[in-house]
Amino acid sequence: MHLQDLKLTQFKNYASQRLELAAGLNCFVGPNGAGKTNLLEGIHFLCMGKSFSTNPDAYGIRHGDDGTRIEGHFHHPESGETDKIVVKVQKRKRKVIERNGAAYERMAEHVGRYPVVVIAPDDSNLVLEGSETRRRLLDNSLSQSDPTYLSELIKYNKLLANRNSLLKELEGRPDVTGLIAIYNEQMAEPAAYIHACRAAFVRPFTQLLTEAYAVISGQQEEVNVTYKSQLTDISWADLTADRAEKDRLLQRTTGGIHKDDLVFTQEGHPLRRVASQGQLKSFVLSLKLAQYRLLEKVTQRLPILLLDDIFDKLDRDRVSQLLNYVLSASFGQVFLSDTDPDRVTALIDAAEGNRWKRFLVKAGRVTEANATP
Repeated sequence: MHLQDLKLTQFKNYASQRLELAAGLNCFVGPNGAGKTNLLEGIHFLCMGKSFSTNPDAYGIRHGDDGTRIEGHFHHPESGETDKIVVKVQKRKRKVIERNGAAYERMAEHVGRYPVVVIAPDDSNLVLEGSETRRRLLDNSLSQSDPTYLSELIKYNKLLANRNSLLKELEGRPDVTGLIAIYNEQMAEPAAYIHACRAAFVRPFTQLLTEAYAVISGQQEEVNVTYKSQLTDISWADLTADRAEKDRLLQRTTGGIHKDDLVFTQEGHPLRRVASQGQLKSFVLSLKLAQYRLLEKVTQRLPILLLDDIFDKLDRDRVSQLLNYVLSASFGQVFLSDTDPDRVTALIDAAEGNRWKRFLVKAGRVTEANATP
């Protein structure tokens, strides 16, 4: 599977732009602020129906316009079929995603059809920030490989929001309506399913992480991932009963799978405390490459890989190790952005036989510079 073309209309800093893409490596080169990341965001919209940032969809609309349209064609070599995907976002209107001219009734139906993995400069937050960033990694991976997981996650989050709203309305008073008990019962099944999926995810993910880390870092430190969840040692019914008084006083749900976390260690110690800058960068890259390989294994498709300005955060040796790994290890379509017009070409000169294109990006305009046949 690969994306054949990309057409942006009133998206970010692009009035109108269409690109014919290589099935292998695509390089977007230009100064900061030119719109390189916006191209990657457009591709991610086509794959996932949303940006890879946490910004609302409306942030994708070009300043001064009322809506944006993103279009692309995904080709499946195995079947010879091509899917036309269109994403439409308008201010104060519901987002529309179309596949071959038909709009999805539910956005969740689109997730997982075109798997994608992003490696971005702020990925170090996966180690350094709070548990929410690591749950997003879990949810992003599992939602793309298991439609039921995404459905149960949406259900759980909606019930959680309703439960929290009720707790705030009660303002610390006891619930005499019985609604809290009803929410507890309704949340039990999705919580159990999500917990089981996350627990099963960690072992194969850790194995792939270890393999990628050895390649990227060239080092032999032992790294590990542990799944931390309140539901590992206690049932949902017991957890909600134990937390009932605390929830009432704090006016929010203090226990559940929305508190899950991934614990990263190096040689048995917390990674964030003992890892050097180089080890941290290698680990974060390995996390995303492990996600890629696990998605490939589960979906039986090569995901699209987006590399956003990785050169600015990594030393040259580490970048070379990453690109050599990506270009020689049966990866699918790859998109990367950089500020140096010569650096990308120099790094991929050794990757003979790979089909690639280089695009120059300047002030919201893109031109194709050169390509391999």
